[in-house]
Amino acid sequence: MTHEDKQLINLLKTSKGQIDGILKMIENDRYCVDISKQILAVQSMLKKANLRILEGHINSCVKEAFSEGKGDEKVSEVIDILGKYIK
Repeated sequence: MTHEDKQLINLLKTSKGQIDGILKMIENDRYCVDISKQILAVQSMLKKANLRILEGHINSCVKEAFSEGKGDEKVSEVIDILGKYIK
C-alpha cells in the first residue's frame, strides 16, 4: 500500500466518521443549518478523495492504455466521470 493509498483511506474513514456524526445530529434533532454544514464538509472530502482516485487512474491506467494504443477508451471514461463530477 502506497503513502497515497493510506492518505486516501484516512480521508474516506474521516468522511465515514462525519457521516455517522451527521446521523447522530439528525437523531438528536440538531439545528438544520449545522447539519447542512456538516453535509457540505463531507461532500468536500468525498470530492477530494474522488479527484485523488482519478489522478491516480490518469497517471497509471490511462498512461498505460496510451502505450498500448487504447488511450481513447480511457480518455472517454475520464471525460464521462468528469462530466458527472461537475454537474
